[in-house]
Amino acid sequence: MDDFLIIGGGIAGTSAGARLAQLGTVRVLEAEDALAYHASGRSAALFEESYGTEAVVALNHASRSFHETARVLSPRGFMVVGAKGGEAQLASDLDKMKLDAISIGDACALMPILNPDALCGAGYHADAWDIDTDRLVQSFARETRQNGEIVTGAPVTRITRLGTGWQVQTPKGDFKARKLVNAAGAWVDEVAAMAGVAPVGIRPLRRSMARIPAPGGLDVSGWPMVLGAGETWYAKPDAGALIVSPADAEPSTPHDAWADDMVLAEGLARYQEMVSEPVTRVISNWAGLRSFTPDGNLAIGPAPDDPDFIWFAGQGGYGMQSSPAASQLLADILGGRPPELDAKSVTSLNVTRFS
Repeated sequence: MDDFLIIGGGIAGTSAGARLAQLGTVRVLEAEDALAYHASGRSAALFEESYGTEAVVALNHASRSFHETARVLSPRGFMVVGAKGGEAQLASDLDKMKLDAISIGDACALMPILNPDALCGAGYHADAWDIDTDRLVQSFARETRQNGEIVTGAPVTRITRLGTGWQVQTPKGDFKARKLVNAAGAWVDEVAAMAGVAPVGIRPLRRSMARIPAPGGLDVSGWPMVLGAGETWYAKPDAGALIVSPADAEPSTPHDAWADDMVLAEGLARYQEMVSEPVTRVISNWAGLRSFTPDGNLAIGPAPDDPDFIWFAGQGGYGMQSSPAASQLLADILGGRPPELDAKSVTSLNVTRFS
């Protein structure tokens, strides 16, 4: 019998595995044939410390040194642009995200295809970074394997409560552990139901992406990630092309998500209103389900109705950047250690707030 059995092999499950491997034997079960197949593999992958709720920002801050040591960050920069008539929304975004206001000319220098006649202003933060998500996930996976195993192609079909822990059935066999860690992303409430544990009300929200050719054939590699004020769209360089998202947050059921053509078209139209280069074609598109708790903070810790069932859920759009500190908090809680994170944030993240 293992000490920890983790359901889910995305950024939540692999980071939890790496931390918990220091406390006991670990086994990670992933339904798909590869790790980080769903939302974790479809992330915009930006490290911006000021993005998220107050508790998420605290996690981001506490995660920075890990990301730097792991060498998963590369310079990107982050800019918010406001459309004419949207001055109030832009001001709110700049204040919330702690961005410095810059001139429209400076904004166009950073992203040359912006249409200055469409802008009311902009804000910029140079201290924002691309995350090498594959390197991060594989780093956590290696640490997990030092005291455990990762089993892919193992969807959970049944969960049984034992007197000394849990038994989980999969096509790859049955597995037992003292503690069950629910890191199944959009599927966490379904996993809880299988285990007879009360759900926390996770909301899977679809986020769509389109990859378009580099506008005007320009070199986009040095452009920042650009967000339309009010998060109405965003664009980010990616492997010589540009990914553009309508920044949608459509409530969904847990499934292998795909982009809605109409939603993509509407988002591309909002993006195109702000730039001078037309979108001539879409190279590819995809979608992922970001999972949110009712208050937008992660849910971390033992379930109130069964302390051997552990929640590690609700990463939302912050899973990659917050994973080092979030998984450390999980290990601190389960290891009975004083958390490294501040007490206010720990309280805001504790799953017992939903009981």
